[in-house]
Amino acid sequence: MKQLHHPDRKDIQLASVLYALSDPVRLYVVSEIRKHGEQACNSFKVPIAKSTLTHHSRTLREAGVINTRAQGTQRILSLRTEDLDERFPGLLDSILQAYEKSGQAEGFGEQGELGEEQR
Repeated sequence: MKQLHHPDRKDIQLASVLYALSDPVRLYVVSEIRKHGEQACNSFKVPIAKSTLTHHSRTLREAGVINTRAQGTQRILSLRTEDLDERFPGLLDSILQAYEKSGQAEGFGEQGELGEEQR
């Protein structure tokens, strides 16, 4: 099985984290993991192709925002909260609190569609 690259804590860069969290789909995924704990990649209700979700999870993983582990045929995603808080204290909390207050996550979820402003 192919070994997935996860940057060491000391190698996580602020610009990479901010870039990874700048996309509405990636921000939604991170918010859902924070709310519900680690999840399989296929558990997110987003209106995108599986390959596109794989791209988004790879971007988050390579930036150091999430950890991905294989469990059978599934990929399980979890937040690297401790590493991010050590490198950039309060950053993840601030971004996710602002995101959740903004109501942007409402464009996803049950209906599985992006809101007009996110297309």
